[in-house]
Amino acid sequence: MGVGAQASGMWLPRVSNSAVTALLLAQTCLLLFLVSRPGPSSPSGSEERVHVLVLSSWRSGSSFVGQLFSQHPDVFYLMEPAWHVWAALSHGSASALHMAVRDLVRSVFLCDMDVFDAYMPWRRSHNLSDLFQWAVSRALCSPPACSAFPRGAISSEAVCKPLCARRPFSLAQEACRSYSHVVLKEVRFFNLQVLYPLLRDPALNLRIVHLVRDPRAVLRSREQTVKALARDNGIVLGTNGTWVEADPGLRVVREVCRSHVRIAEAATLKPPPFLRGRYRLVRFEDLAREPLGEIRALYAFAGLRLTPQLEAWIHNITHGTGPGARREAFQTSSRNALNVSQAWRHALPFAKIRRVQELCAGALQLLGYRPVSSENEQRDLALDLVLPRGPGSFSWSS
Repeated sequence: MGVGAQASGMWLPRVSNSAVTALLLAQTCLLLFLVSRPGPSSPSGSEERVHVLVLSSWRSGSSFVGQLFSQHPDVFYLMEPAWHVWAALSHGSASALHMAVRDLVRSVFLCDMDVFDAYMPWRRSHNLSDLFQWAVSRALCSPPACSAFPRGAISSEAVCKPLCARRPFSLAQEACRSYSHVVLKEVRFFNLQVLYPLLRDPALNLRIVHLVRDPRAVLRSREQTVKALARDNGIVLGTNGTWVEADPGLRVVREVCRSHVRIAEAATLKPPPFLRGRYRLVRFEDLAREPLGEIRALYAFAGLRLTPQLEAWIHNITHGTGPGARREAFQTSSRNALNVSQAWRHALPFAKIRRVQELCAGALQLLGYRPVSSENEQRDLALDLVLPRGPGSFSWSS
């Protein structure tokens, strides 16, 4: 018996080397069994689930891109689940809430919907309608969550809402576990580093779609939805719970531009090895100009296939007439996508354009948007302000 054991009065049994080896072997076999056993949330028991985070900012076309994923028959989609974090903790700042947002996103990716309990103290009915913008998710309007639409059909929010609103909240978790792909759209991350734990997480096969839009177009769209964005503006600016409607200094737009630069630079300038093959930058304007080609590439990145039904639906919603009504600001309806992407050139005064270009000069340069030097250039639609992306630019998608 050793001196330390004698001093403590503890008796230590003698264990042979062969017994230790046998014990380690048994533990190794048990660990291998547990790791290789299909988990309860595996969609098919044979394939690893793919998780996709659409990372964007408000008024950047993210609802449209979210619907591109939501309507796919292999995808379980939720729009901005971290809305619940910001709603419950609205006195915090965006940076202070980053970890809470990240942890909620990870739980939802793993189909653990109990995570919402902490942010829904008012939730008494436990219905699907407790989730923010739940009816834009085709998966929550289809079996097993609801039977408003067959699983492979294109869903409609207006039809889904009255038919599925009172379905039990627990069906969201059941539905999530039945799909091969889980896609979440979020606008509440302001750097890429906070997501590194998710990208390293062996339980996730995470891919990031970074959606950006011309800051001048973002400003024009934000001006149509000032009241709806007031609480989020306050959190972005760290006002300790004060809502911000008027933002004459364009402080929120400046912070959004800075965040896109931070994210894109982290992904392209000496990115960590674990990001290879997991990041893809998408410009809304490229989607508007060549929707089918861009969407095929986007689906390929996510491991999805463009079906004929989806191809027809995409053509219809990108070849409508006009830019869409103000009441449709948060909806995905049939519009002329190219007109939508250029509407700011007619709607904004040049003084505002010049100010945005000053505040977002780095974003314009990095993301490939040409500044205008006069009102004549702004109005001249023959002057292309979306610059070609050079070979190899943002090529971490392969």
